[in-house]
Amino acid sequence: MSFWKTITRKEDPRVYENKDGHLVRSLKVRDFLALGVGTIVSASIFTLPGEVAAMHTGPAVAISFVVAAIVAGLVAFAYAEMAAAMPFAGSAYSWINVVFGEFFGWVAGWALLAEYFIALAFVGAGLSANLRALLAPAGIKLPASLSNAFGTEGGVVDIISVVVIALVAILIANGASKAARVETLLVCLKVFAILLFVVVGMTAIKSSNYVPFIPKYHETANGPFGGWQGIYAGVSMIFLSYIGFDSIAANSAEAINPQKTMPRGILGSLLIAVVLFVSVAMVLMGVLPYSKYANSAEPVGLALRAAGHGGVAVVVQTIAVVGMFTALIGMSLAGSRLIYSFGRDGMLPKWVGKLDKSGRPNRALWTLTIVTIVIAAFFPFAFLSQLVSAGTLIAFMFVSLGIYALRRREGKDITDPSFKMPFYPVMPALGFLAALFVFMGLDYQAKLYAGIWFVLGLLIYFGYGMRHSFLAKKQQDK
Repeated sequence: MSFWKTITRKEDPRVYENKDGHLVRSLKVRDFLALGVGTIVSASIFTLPGEVAAMHTGPAVAISFVVAAIVAGLVAFAYAEMAAAMPFAGSAYSWINVVFGEFFGWVAGWALLAEYFIALAFVGAGLSANLRALLAPAGIKLPASLSNAFGTEGGVVDIISVVVIALVAILIANGASKAARVETLLVCLKVFAILLFVVVGMTAIKSSNYVPFIPKYHETANGPFGGWQGIYAGVSMIFLSYIGFDSIAANSAEAINPQKTMPRGILGSLLIAVVLFVSVAMVLMGVLPYSKYANSAEPVGLALRAAGHGGVAVVVQTIAVVGMFTALIGMSLAGSRLIYSFGRDGMLPKWVGKLDKSGRPNRALWTLTIVTIVIAAFFPFAFLSQLVSAGTLIAFMFVSLGIYALRRREGKDITDPSFKMPFYPVMPALGFLAALFVFMGLDYQAKLYAGIWFVLGLLIYFGYGMRHSFLAKKQQDK
């Protein structure tokens, strides 16, 4: 068989239906809304609007959030149709495997895996830093050796990060539905904190802080500020916040009635997130001049204290720390289902693709958890953050283009879903171009690290996956 035919061999969707049929279907629309909002509206809603406004946009930060949401929305429609037609574990990896072939599925899945490993480690470290900051005024302080990653500021291990990532894994190991119930509770608490800030902050808005809404463009040490150039720079920073809807799709094999559940969960969570992000951004800009948020790690607390609401600031920031667990739960669920799907197909050792006696992919979950703990606890990894957005954007481009291949097979060997991406064939192309547009806006380092991660993925595929995959064994048996 030719090399091209080998790397484009496609998995029969019925195989995934049979394999993933052993997973417990227990998740409803509300569970997916909680997963989506919990992952998208992570700690960034309390920090990012002020940071972007001070660096690039001024009061027009809300426009950057809306533009980034439109880009994410185009891709989200493609995700919704794919998840409704093929509710398989592993999201983009499994879908692309079916419509384009094994190699391209591996590339898309490998790109997403970078997101889960690094983003999980970041949120764990972020939760640790914020919790330590909250405890410090009470005189509770950990030694530097237990507060920072190995080799940074006298650190040996970030112990809080290790504990919280492990606790989340233990919760998920007891069942996705139990984890989803905790997620729903925490998301409600987080949304309450956001609405509390918006309502209290609105009483201190000064309309003069919005003028001029789009400051005049000029270059700074951080890049463009003001004008449409600054708004575009803001979009590239903000887009990272919206990528959480992939975590919903990765769990579609555990959805009750995925034809309805998946589109409502994916698109609904994105819509809720946009409203919350824009509301917070507009209130922040109204309470204080945008320049005041420069170099502030907690602009929401800064704004509330300036408005004379220090008590509310403590409440909101405390809930924000607890709310970071929502992102950890969403990404741990999604990342473990992706690793399970790699093992299920023989792309990684079959051991990680085995389910336990309760039908849970806990071997994959603990694989993800252990690797993430090592990254979060021992490695200074700040320079890898951009790899998250680069990897995810590559997967988004594959999924957008995949709609064209999917449509030719819907109603034949793939289920004809009740939800379809609107304005076909224009909208999938727009989704691809929009993701490419944001990808081109990333800096050189992001593209370099994405390239290094991609080369590592190629070595694993050609060194192991291509020969050990179940599709390879099917060919050998013929």
